[in-house]
Amino acid sequence: MSRQRRTFTPEFKREAAGLVLDQGYSLTEAARSLDLVESALRRWVNQLQSERGGATPTSKALTPEQQKIQELEARINRLEREKSILKKATA
Repeated sequence: MSRQRRTFTPEFKREAAGLVLDQGYSLTEAARSLDLVESALRRWVNQLQSERGGATPTSKALTPEQQKIQELEARINRLEREKSILKKATA
C-alpha cells in the first residue's frame, strides 16, 4: 500500500527550520524528533536562510514578509493582464 503524501503549513516549515537555525538542533536531530525526512527539512532550512537574506523564493514563501511580497507580485501580474486585455479591447 502506498504511503499518503503529507503536507505541511508554511508556519510548521518555518518553525521546523527555526529549530536548526535558531535553537541549535542538528538537522538529523530535528528531522527525527519531528518525524520528517532530512532532505525536506534541509530544503526548508536553506529556503528560510535565503528568505532571511532577502531573496524572493520561487516556491511558497515561509516568512510572512516574503508571503506578502508573493501575494502582491501575483496581484500586480493579474492587474497587468487585465490592463492588457482592456487595451486590446479598446483598440
